[in-house]
Amino acid sequence: QPLHNFNAFTASVCNLNPTSRGAVHIKNGNFSDAPAISPNYLSTTEDQKVAADSLRVTRNIAQQPALAKYQPEEFKPGVEFQTDEELVRLAGDIATTIFHPVGTAKMGAANDPAAVVDSRLRVIGVKHLRIADASVMPTITSGNTNSPTLMIAEKAARWILEG
Repeated sequence: QPLHNFNAFTASVCNLNPTSRGAVHIKNGNFSDAPAISPNYLSTTEDQKVAADSLRVTRNIAQQPALAKYQPEEFKPGVEFQTDEELVRLAGDIATTIFHPVGTAKMGAANDPAAVVDSRLRVIGVKHLRIADASVMPTITSGNTNSPTLMIAEKAARWILEG
């Protein structure tokens, strides 16, 4: 979206422990076809409560005396929306991923039909291929995923060098 023609600030909140789970599936055998991605954001009552409560906390912060001189007015989602149902729907409308998806390549035993990689990050059923990124993390970290991803990559690099 283009910039607004008025002074503003953005308050962002992030659920660091989401309970909603999505899925990524291969649609067919053509590697150039995009996968089917179903993020299922806000699909649990816990995450819906966090979303609604987060908007309310943000509103409370914006009403504090320290910000009074700036006369903040809510632009999105809009003060007319107050119920949990409205706030959850609108949180879904204005939310972003912050680009830290994890957990799309489960680590597990070869006999686990949901497992993608083994305990040494080797893709099950594919020789000479490893996955060394945030997709092997079972849950998101309560912080930026960059450092844990670097650690995963460093470990994979050692295993590759070991042969």
